[in-house]
Amino acid sequence: MSDPRRLALVHTVAGLVPRFRELAAELMPEVETFDIVDETLLRDATAEGRVSLDTARRLFAHLAAAERHGADAILVTCSSMGGTVDAARRFAGVPLLRVDQAMAEQAVQRGSRIGVLATLRSTLEPTGELVRRTAAESENERSTEVREAVCDGAFEALRAGDTDRHDELVRRGLRQLLGWADVIVLAQASMARVVDTLEPDEREVPILSSPRLGMERMRDLLTRR
Repeated sequence: MSDPRRLALVHTVAGLVPRFRELAAELMPEVETFDIVDETLLRDATAEGRVSLDTARRLFAHLAAAERHGADAILVTCSSMGGTVDAARRFAGVPLLRVDQAMAEQAVQRGSRIGVLATLRSTLEPTGELVRRTAAESENERSTEVREAVCDGAFEALRAGDTDRHDELVRRGLRQLLGWADVIVLAQASMARVVDTLEPDEREVPILSSPRLGMERMRDLLTRR
């Protein structure tokens, strides 16, 4: 009997670990997973407004450690690290995915007016750039317009443990985009649960989040391998 495949999950928010473990158990129970958590990556990217060279080096070190520990594939669950993941891919010895790639592709397929909502500008910019690049590389002939919005104060509320305040600010941000967008993408995995709290008439527009879509993409990749 062959050894199980091993998936490494690299997180910048410790609170997301249980959610991704649940998805792994549901979507790929035969795959063994292990987690690498470094909250300083997101903290420093937020403080500096970008992923600095030092932050990128630390992420690279975690990716290398995942390979050393036998990972057959690696998923980075933080969209703020997306550009760095793209840069690291050419050096990786195993498949390396950013969590929001599948979400961006589905958004481009579903509409031409795409709203991107985030609680951090350091996450908004790489996600918006990914959506635009995905649209440019797609075979869709229609033009794509991307509108970005930040839920000011939501991330700080979540970090302080005020989930109700976080969720209300995210809902406000969603409502600002609902009348315009064909589809809305949530730039952070931590925003995903807010969708379940919306009223039925607020769900008429597809609202995409990255955790499930990212894990489904990883499952398909490991299955093919």
